Amino acid sequence: MNKSTGIILPIVLFFLFSCVPVQQKQDEPKDAKFYIDRGIVYVEKRQFDEAIADFTRAIEIDPKDAMAYSNRGVAYQRKGQYDRAIVDYNKAIEINPKCASAYCNRGVVYGGKGQYDLAIADFTRATEIEPKYADFTRAIEIDPKYAVAYYNRGIGYANKGQHDLAIADFTRAIEIDPKYAVAYYSRGIAYYGKKEYDKFWEEWKKALDLGYHIPPNFLEDLRKALGGYN
Repeated sequence: MNKSTGIILPIVLFFLFSCVPVQQKQDEPKDAKFYIDRGIVYVEKRQFDEAIADFTRAIEIDPKDAMAYSNRGVAYQRKGQYDRAIVDYNKAIEINPKCASAYCNRGVVYGGKGQYDLAIADFTRATEIEPKYADFTRAIEIDPKYAVAYYNRGIGYANKGQHDLAIADFTRAIEIDPKYAVAYYSRGIAYYGKKEYDKFWEEWKKALDLGYHIPPNFLEDLRKALGGYN
């Protein structure tokens, strides 16, 4: 088995819902979409309690709205209430087994909890549900956030020491979004784990050129994690 770097790479949290400009609709107090849209705005403003209240109201109006559960899961996740987030993602998937955003965001929670097999399974399912995003010629125009599904699955593989699988997923993420700086950074660490140091430096140079900030002491930490490789 490949050796893990011992470095926990950064998992990216992302939202996969449609957000439209929100206007007060005093004449539509029973419109679930109104509460969902306003809740999304609250999430972006980091007003998570208000967001949760709005998503809960949307669920009361329409208990079969998978996105209301998925979005409330994001709000709980951002508050650090990961178990509640998973409950909501599970419910969203129960209602709509093809809710790709719920799989993606649940995968982020699992990755953050160190449950990499579960995270990999969720990111894999998300990319299976939305195969059009694997069409790299147009994926960036359609929805660049799906690069994150590949990136996050790569993190799961990297943290298990499966560097080749990690590199393949980081490469897919970069093909979707060529300016995805953290994917170059993480692919570099995977190459370092394989002792391919020339490729490691090439990847980190690309990440730096794209504006990614690498902590000054990180290289020494990485060397120690890998047993002092030069």
